[in-house]
Amino acid sequence: MPRAKGNSFVCQECGYLSPGWLGRCPVCGTWNSIVEQSPKAAGSPPSGKARAVVPEEALPVARPLADVALSEEIRISTGLPEFDRVLGGGLVPGSVVLVGGEPGIGKSTLLLQTLLNLERCGVRTLLISGEESAAQVKLRSLRLGGARSRLPLVVETQTEVIVALLEKLRPAVCVIDSVQTLWVADMGSAPGSVPQVREAAGQLLRVAKAGDIALILVGHVTKEGDLAGPRVLEHMVDAVLSFEGERTQPFRILRAVKNRFGSTNEVGIFQMSETGLAEIPDPASVFLEEGEFRAGSVVVPVLEGSRCLLAEIQALVAPSYLPASQRVARGMDRNRLAMLVAVLVRKGRVPLLKYDVFVNVAGGLAVEDPAADLGVLLAIATAWRGKSPGRGLAAFGEVSLTGKVRYVLQGEKRVQELVRRGFEQVVAPARNAEEYGRAKVASEQVVIQPVADVREAVELVTTRSGNG
Repeated sequence: MPRAKGNSFVCQECGYLSPGWLGRCPVCGTWNSIVEQSPKAAGSPPSGKARAVVPEEALPVARPLADVALSEEIRISTGLPEFDRVLGGGLVPGSVVLVGGEPGIGKSTLLLQTLLNLERCGVRTLLISGEESAAQVKLRSLRLGGARSRLPLVVETQTEVIVALLEKLRPAVCVIDSVQTLWVADMGSAPGSVPQVREAAGQLLRVAKAGDIALILVGHVTKEGDLAGPRVLEHMVDAVLSFEGERTQPFRILRAVKNRFGSTNEVGIFQMSETGLAEIPDPASVFLEEGEFRAGSVVVPVLEGSRCLLAEIQALVAPSYLPASQRVARGMDRNRLAMLVAVLVRKGRVPLLKYDVFVNVAGGLAVEDPAADLGVLLAIATAWRGKSPGRGLAAFGEVSLTGKVRYVLQGEKRVQELVRRGFEQVVAPARNAEEYGRAKVASEQVVIQPVADVREAVELVTTRSGNG
């Protein structure tokens, strides 16, 4: 079948337009992401048509920035303080929030639980489901305690119908699950394609801003963990939230990737149960396992937003029976683990070239804080030497390629949390130890052990305890 004249090709990742098909997008570098679309789907103006003339009286008036008045935004509480924390205090009327996460992680449960809370408080709500039937949503609501809920539910995927419905009902909060299922009648491409998602999101954004509707869109993610659809979708919305966690673990973390109405440094921590998502009252120690720590286990205080969480780093060192030894990481970046092992071999003088190294962060927590570097190295070193660091010891510090243990921010906050949890000794960078001694932010129950490099830290920890 011959191609229609004037058809163009668009990248489904970044929206790049090309006159012909390409195997690799020249802008974002993604392979096999360029698909064909018609000029109408691409939004091209009709050829030969003159540019629209805007009357002078219709032009907006430019105001000096000093004359712009500030007003306190009215926030709508979701009924979940952890959700409100990530949003910056609650939902802002007229805002559009995009929530992404892996399939089955609990996005629909979180948002349905939010709508049920709002409906009980008398807030006008609306749930539009494009993936599940009304019976499936009803079954989930029964599990969440919404057997008698009067939450309005509509099963619809056509964008024009949804826009008309929003203009008629004018809900204060609306959830659409999901944006990849929506389609626009005037476009010939399939639902979920770049033109469909871009046009549907644009229409929904306009009606949300005009009607002061707090709109929450559920988005799919790719196998790499990125939000599916065009990158322009993330730029259009006001906030992008990521719902993360291991499906085999009960804990879930909600973090803000983008937020025009609040900070992107906050996280919300939940626990999945049979009756829905429960907020964690004490997230600082939720990822610590019970019992005496043995060789290969070190506690590190990591920062997630404004919170300090205690993570248990577990390491296992075993002889390798393969030509190339393995470096396996769960809960941290594998490339960073390989770098830290190389530093430990070269600067810490721990011979690991013929050993497989496995590192796991207990509880399914994903650690990105560089302050966990020292704890990872000490966990590996104690696992190799069979020396237990003991339950009363923790460590934090960033490790450089030269083997130095570098200063980390908010060291006092990390020490305070460790003291609150009963830790008696902390291995930390020398500069952090000096700051602690000057500030005296913690009680005298804790002893700060300053270290300057990796070798000093390894010798300190592996000689302080017995076998583990």
